[in-house]
Amino acid sequence: MAEAVLTCEQLARTYRDAGREIHVLANVNLALAPGERVAIIGRSGAGKSTLLNLLGGLDVPTSGYVNVAGRSFTSMTERERCQWRNQQLGFVFQFHHLLPEFTALEAVSMPARIAGVARKQAELAARGLLERVGLAERLSHRPNQLSGGERQRVAIARALVNKPGCVLMDEPTGNLDPDSAAQVLSLMTELERAGTAYVIVTHDPAIAALMDRQLVLDDGCLRSADRAVD
Repeated sequence: MAEAVLTCEQLARTYRDAGREIHVLANVNLALAPGERVAIIGRSGAGKSTLLNLLGGLDVPTSGYVNVAGRSFTSMTERERCQWRNQQLGFVFQFHHLLPEFTALEAVSMPARIAGVARKQAELAARGLLERVGLAERLSHRPNQLSGGERQRVAIARALVNKPGCVLMDEPTGNLDPDSAAQVLSLMTELERAGTAYVIVTHDPAIAALMDRQLVLDDGCLRSADRAVD
């Protein structure tokens, strides 16, 4: 069996608020195989986004560890964690987080440039991905010149440009109108996996049903879904 691209064990996250301890996550365990697509579902406020932030090294667990491509985030310095995250992970959020001054081509090539790839090579890779997501005619357009669905497609291309082992998605269609959401959903199913695994936090049953596994986050723990998505 191929080595997992992302694992977490006994992951917990506790916050303090007005002297109280709030236990958001407790004893979360997950192993993600290369190319596997997993949906994480659950009620609002269950801690799904918190879990995704921990898996992506954007937050630090109270206890437990996250291992990405054979290395533990908890054993890294902040600088090392940023570099490893850039190389090994892609992110797509509910809001696209595209900088207004950058064109689609510049936005998608940026993670590769940060990783040290030469501009010409980075832009070549970005151009290829934008063509694959149907935006070949939008390379020089900035976010305010793109529709909501187009902006999210740019965000997906940006997440894939460094050929990460895993892409983390937080409600990727949650801020889109039904037509744009359908376009993005179709894109997610059409893109060649090429070994890339996906963890998708979603409330959308249509997205969850397309994944290889559905996991429910409830009472701070992950379990296999044995019922329909709410």
